[in-house]
Order: sequence, then structure tokens, then C-alpha cells
Amino acid sequence: MTHAANVISFLAMTSTTSASAAFAQLEVHYLDRPDGRIAYRVTGEGPLVVCAPGMGEIAASFRYTVPALRDAGFRVAVMDLRGHGESDATFSAYDDVAAGTDILALIAHLGGPATVIGNSMAAGAAVWAASEQPSAVCGLGLLGPFVRNAPTNPAAAALFRLLMLRPWARAAWLASLPQLYPGRRPADFAEHRDDIRTAMRRPGATAAFARTTRTDHAPAAARIPRVTAPVLVIMGTADPDFTDARAEAAWIGEHLRAEVVLVEGAGHYPQAEEPAQVNPALVAFCRKVSRA
Repeated sequence: MTHAANVISFLAMTSTTSASAAFAQLEVHYLDRPDGRIAYRVTGEGPLVVCAPGMGEIAASFRYTVPALRDAGFRVAVMDLRGHGESDATFSAYDDVAAGTDILALIAHLGGPATVIGNSMAAGAAVWAASEQPSAVCGLGLLGPFVRNAPTNPAAAALFRLLMLRPWARAAWLASLPQLYPGRRPADFAEHRDDIRTAMRRPGATAAFARTTRTDHAPAAARIPRVTAPVLVIMGTADPDFTDARAEAAWIGEHLRAEVVLVEGAGHYPQAEEPAQVNPALVAFCRKVSRA
């Protein structure tokens, strides 16, 4: 299917169905990598924007972001992390660096440079990618970002590690998802969570997810001083993944010389909770860096 046909299909679907169902209509492509394939969807024409979701999530976490960027004149590619969504669960590594290499490979495959939008752990992967190959990344949009091992409640962190052990990792993750949306859940939240459940039932997917939860963000943090690309940080003020979301956003803003946008009351997925606030900021940032 051509990019133009993808756009027509997506527009037709969004007028009659949920955002999740519309996103599912985009054709899935695969990029061969050592040890497996990375799944991605692409739509639109113009400067390239690559979106990478967080741990435990799927490409459709950007289902409200894609139409805004595409309609603003960008070619938008959304990938699944290793072992997530429709990507293979056959890899030997599932950390920030591995995801960063996949981001760079996708940019090279599609023809960069690109603005990279990373949510949660994919923000750390994006930071690593931007430092590893500056010419490939013209800007970073970081949403609910883990770019270091941020301060957390030790007891809560220990409990999370326990819950993420097999065989109950899938059930524990699905049960915890509503807590990551303390503000306004998307209208299709239940449908989206069902899609995550389906993806995690694939052979090897839950084991890959469990390995991903043990990611150490120190390699990404070590690369922060080497990032030269412009950076936009978007943080929900009620993000439960951080002891103090405002303070974490301020720290990242200072160390990456970033513009910071705080979304009041939003949690870990501001792009899905408050797209009316997040999309204009992302579009403006992508326009600015693509022109530069």
C-alpha cells in the first residue's frame, strides 16, 4: 500500500471508528535486524518523524499523535519495541541501547534525518541514538521520559520488580495500566488495553517484556552531555512513575537544554491523555527542527 493510500484509509477510518481501530488499518512493515524483525507503520509525506513507544506499550500509543503530525505535513513512522506489539521476541537484548540502534536503523531505512519522539524508556533510547549518530536526529521529543535511573520510591520499585517476574508479568502489567492514566483516560482505553493483551500473548512476548522491565537507564544518562539536537520534554505532572514529575522534567530540561511543557494532571502517556495539549506542542517543535 502506498503512503497516499495509507492516508486515505486512515482518514476514512477515523471518521467512523475509534482511534485504535483506525490506527490498526495502517499497513505493518518489518525491518530486518540482527536476531529478529522490528515492526513499524508509516503514513504521510514530508520530513520524517519516528515515534517509539514505552516499555509494555505498542505502536498504537501514538494513535492520537499520528494524524496530527501527518496532517501537519510530516511522514510519520511508528515502531514497536523489541518483543512488543508486532515486533519479534527473538532478540538477545531489550534495553535502551538496543532500542536506540533500532531507531537509527529505521531512520536509515526510511531516509533521514528524523525527529524522534520517544515515550518512557524509548526516550532514553532516543537520547542514546541522538548522541550516537547526531546527523541522523534533528530533534528529540521526549514524553514521560526515562533518560536516567530517576529517583523512585524504593519499596515501590522492589514491588514492581517482583510483579514483573514471570509468570504473572502480563497480568500485573495489564492491571497496573489504569494507574498510569491518573487524569483523563482515552475513550478507547479498554480497546487499547485489549490490543496490548493480545500482543503480549504472542509466543515469547511476555518473557521479552519481563526482560525489558530490567532495563538500566545509565547508558542513556551517560550520553546526555553528548546530545546536540534540540529537545522538547513533555511531562504529565501526575506521572506516577516518578517521585516528583515536575522536578524530573526540570532536571531533564536543564541537562538537555530542553524546552519543557508540563501537562497538568496527566500521567505517563500525555500524548494519549491530553492530545489537544500535546499535539500542538509536538507539531510546532517538529516544524521548527525540520526547518533548521
